[in-house]
Amino acid sequence: MAKNNAAVVEIAQTASRFSSSIVLQAENKYIDVKSILGLFTTLVSNQQYELHVIGPDAEEAKAAMIEVFERHGLNVVIAPE
Repeated sequence: MAKNNAAVVEIAQTASRFSSSIVLQAENKYIDVKSILGLFTTLVSNQQYELHVIGPDAEEAKAAMIEVFERHGLNVVIAPE
């Protein structure tokens, strides 16, 4: 289990730069990525995550979120619209 504080903080901070809604889907749970507490209870390294990004700056948000997830070795895909 990679409860990586740095990953949680960086993911939340990165998400907060965007006005888009950014929601992480892990199995049947949906977590607002701007919520540090939500991330702490959800992030484990060996899981596949799906990101749902909707909003005016969605394209930039998707690129930034993929980059930060990959930097921390977390497996993420962008959910199809």
